[in-house]
Amino acid sequence: MRSHLQTAETFPEKAFVPDELVLPAFNPAHLLNMTDSTGMIQHALRITPNRKEGYCTDDNARALMLTVLAWKQGRYPEVLRLMSIYLSFIHYMQMEDGYFHNFLRYDKQIVYDGSSEDAYGRTLMTLGYLVEYGPSPLMIRTAEDLFLKAAAHMDKLQSLRGMANSLVGLCLFVRSHTGDQEQLSRISLLADQLIDEYNRYSDDKWCWFEEVLTYDNGILPLGLLHAYSITRQENYLHTALEAISFLESKVFHDEVLYPVGNNGWASKGGSTALFDQQPLDAMAMVLCYQQAFHVTGDTRHLHRLTQSWQWFMGANALQQPLYDDITGGCADGLQPDRVNENQGAESTIAFWISYFAVAETLNK
Repeated sequence: MRSHLQTAETFPEKAFVPDELVLPAFNPAHLLNMTDSTGMIQHALRITPNRKEGYCTDDNARALMLTVLAWKQGRYPEVLRLMSIYLSFIHYMQMEDGYFHNFLRYDKQIVYDGSSEDAYGRTLMTLGYLVEYGPSPLMIRTAEDLFLKAAAHMDKLQSLRGMANSLVGLCLFVRSHTGDQEQLSRISLLADQLIDEYNRYSDDKWCWFEEVLTYDNGILPLGLLHAYSITRQENYLHTALEAISFLESKVFHDEVLYPVGNNGWASKGGSTALFDQQPLDAMAMVLCYQQAFHVTGDTRHLHRLTQSWQWFMGANALQQPLYDDITGGCADGLQPDRVNENQGAESTIAFWISYFAVAETLNK
């Protein structure tokens, strides 16, 4: 049985690299298929919603962010109804103390599992987008209420991804609330924590925030890039760009994105797992390069952004597209010998968030 832990020498010698970038038309069919009156269902059996596994705040928060981006760019009427459903789900899942439950069964029973700092951070990130770009004052004020009720939990976060996602949302919130000194001070608090972890683990050969590259890696420098856009603290920008350069050395080979595989990750001094590759990681790279290009104007980041996007479209290890242009859904991952047939919420949302990030960047 072939090992999933492979070195750069085992990568395919030739990989498909497209000559030009072509964006498909927006197709919300699978988003609509996966969404009922409660929210977006987590998983799918191929293209059939798997109601047995219910809903989660993670997916509904990201789905809300997707609808904000879709409305901002295209004024697609169908996304307004979806936006209301996803925002209502987040409101329902917010606890009295402002934190968020993460899982809801299909019978509408909350799963009391201690919740997730990742889900919390992703929800704050999304609420920041809605506050900044929401379609109506009333919806924006609802997002502000949820954000402010949750904000104090940022002071106690332990998860780096919880910090980084929260930091993105916080910076977007502060852009339209410049007089809120409490939230402004939290930007430096979270960014400095990320810097401290980066300094703790980095050396001449390993420039990262942890001793292992796992999932959603691009979100960590993304948080610092957003912090820099507000504070103009040069160490935030320097650290983010250094981390991006290191991450590139691990995930780009022959100009093709190979997201770190979740079957072993990439540890300091160890090997890098090639599979399974996840759409969430490609999305994080797209968002990271979008912000890096926005902050620096360096077209190298634009080039990497388009390469990261093309991972979905077939410029990947298997030279197989994950996007299904018939359903409008995205496969759940890239396995050693095939594309995962399931088109769950996370993967489909990751595709469309990446889509709108690329479209917005290229149209500027």
